[in-house]
Amino acid sequence: MEAKLYLPHGGLPALGNTRKKLTHKPECLHIIRAVSTSPSSGKAISVSDSPTVYNDNWFDRTAINYLSQSLQATTGAKNDKTGYDSLVDAARLVSQTFNKHRQQELVLETLDRAFPKPILAVIRTVMPPSKIAREYFAVFTTIFFAWLVGPCEVKESEVEGRIEKNVVHIKKCRFLEETSCVGLCTNLCKMPSQKFIKDSLGVPFTMVPNFEDMSCDMIFGQEPPAPSDDPALKQPCYKFICKAKQKHTTECSS
Repeated sequence: MEAKLYLPHGGLPALGNTRKKLTHKPECLHIIRAVSTSPSSGKAISVSDSPTVYNDNWFDRTAINYLSQSLQATTGAKNDKTGYDSLVDAARLVSQTFNKHRQQELVLETLDRAFPKPILAVIRTVMPPSKIAREYFAVFTTIFFAWLVGPCEVKESEVEGRIEKNVVHIKKCRFLEETSCVGLCTNLCKMPSQKFIKDSLGVPFTMVPNFEDMSCDMIFGQEPPAPSDDPALKQPCYKFICKAKQKHTTECSS
């Protein structure tokens, strides 16, 4: 089953208003603007003088710490940080220690540890692949995983000739913004997530990151392209702002 992004006016989906909880720290105004070349088009992109700041609530902090601890326990990438910094630091250490294939395997092991298989099996049984399941997973993601990816909203796409609300549009990916690394995005998020969701929930799933504005579309019901044909896997990293490695090629995290 394959879904096609439904864009009635062409181009990328328009960005909506960000959540009220996003603010800017006055003390960040002294940061020098970093300019890089867009991996996909060669256009100049920039990092805001004031990075996005999240006021995580108790649920957000609990979920972040749980995933961070699961990743550290699986990989041995221990650190003494807390909150999202702890998750990013663990991910960065994994990218610097293992090749890209092992990175993806370790994330899959982490997800298996974080989400018990019996629960996923029940979900898969109760909600077999269907329009209702795809739309439910999209809404569920926007409600319960904004702490991981940032503000997001449900968008429409075309699935077998019908319009469904099965796309999660991430306005600016929190993980990509925090790491500023294409390799971490593809190897520790996109590739393992696509496999995990399809294998666990029985729903084809693909992630389409936009490396120019750091947005992303998560599409339930669409098979991802083969790795050899996936544009995201052919991108060089951000040349000046990558926080993971100083090796900016298509194999930046290998």
